Amino acid sequence: MEWWALSLSLLAVIGMLLMLAFESEIKVGKVRFDTFWAPPFLAAVILLASGLLRPDYFWSMLTSQSAINPLQILVLFISMTFLSIVLDEAGFFAFLAAKAVRFAKGSQFLLFSILYALTSFLTIFTSNDIIILTFTPFLVFFSKEAKVNPIPYLVGEFVAANTWSLLFLIGNPTNIYLGASFSLTFTSYFLAMWPSTVMAGIVSYFIMILLFIKVLREPLSLQAEEVKIKDKFLLVSSLSCLSACIVLLVISSFLNLSMWIIAGASAFLLFLLAGIYSLVHKDRSAYLARSLARLPYPIIPFILSMFALVMALKENGLTLQIGMFLSRMDEVWGYGFSSLLVCNLINNIPMSVLYTEVIRDAGASLRAVYASIIGSNIGAFLSPVGALAGVMWMSILKRHGISFSFFDFVKYGVVIAIPTMAAALAGLYLFA
Repeated sequence: MEWWALSLSLLAVIGMLLMLAFESEIKVGKVRFDTFWAPPFLAAVILLASGLLRPDYFWSMLTSQSAINPLQILVLFISMTFLSIVLDEAGFFAFLAAKAVRFAKGSQFLLFSILYALTSFLTIFTSNDIIILTFTPFLVFFSKEAKVNPIPYLVGEFVAANTWSLLFLIGNPTNIYLGASFSLTFTSYFLAMWPSTVMAGIVSYFIMILLFIKVLREPLSLQAEEVKIKDKFLLVSSLSCLSACIVLLVISSFLNLSMWIIAGASAFLLFLLAGIYSLVHKDRSAYLARSLARLPYPIIPFILSMFALVMALKENGLTLQIGMFLSRMDEVWGYGFSSLLVCNLINNIPMSVLYTEVIRDAGASLRAVYASIIGSNIGAFLSPVGALAGVMWMSILKRHGISFSFFDFVKYGVVIAIPTMAAALAGLYLFA
């Protein structure tokens, strides 16, 4: 039975990767729907219908009050995404990016450094996916206008977003899933992870400087246009709700409040404020509508389906076997580098769901959890398969006519990701 469960899960993952590779989607009118979640969803239905995954067991895990509850994790992720998207719709990210271009005063080296720092800073307080979706079109635009090579800026943005997303629990859905599964508080997560994040950030920055130094020495001729905030009310509302949410998340363990409740309440408050504002000012209603349309809805069936696949593997004893294999290695280096490789085989979100059960079955310590989180973030820039962010990023580049192949991604990814991963794990090994 266990091999049937394993075979079906592997077929689901292969199908998902093919969907991602060929950008398969369904078009209904002018609306496009991603289909990468369909193979795991179909596999989950088969597992439940065949008894390889007992429906009562799956339902009990789905409705449990434990930290591993995927519904609560989805509320946390979707809520944080909504807060960030409304902030973007208000024009906040474009405003900051334009300021950065003007401040660089013709120096590509200075501009690269500013944009790396800005991307890193914003990722810390929002999430890597939001920054990649927001900044990538801007970087393509200014590169074309200035007639400069866009690759250093695009790679720098992607690496910064997926490195500094390590710092806070909210920086990446994989952080949220693994952290919530092992009851990590916002504060305990930060205290354990900041040395790894800083070391990884420094190493990744200087590697990219060495890679792109010849290009960055060329002068920059672009004169950035003034970018204004699109809607001041939305800016103040979304920035206030996001700031309050982050503060409450920091002290959530002292308040004895679950993080998903804090994030959900913050997003709901912003939704009410934006909704009332839209009703009063009809001409502003498009902002809220676009924000709701931009939410990553496919991640809902995707997470639930992958959760079902991993529960089937666990019920058939396969996660225990993987855990026994990894227990022969040092937890930091074994779980760290194996998670980096696995997320580039099956994507980082399925890897996080899988490793949650592997760590539990193996009885590994929290160092294994943190190492797996590091692998799930930095693994995103080893290859496009590593994270959905990579798939979205490559799709944006293709849509804007930027030539950057799968091989190009891996070529830069290997050079940057491996030493960055080593630095991050060294930080965890020495200080956590």
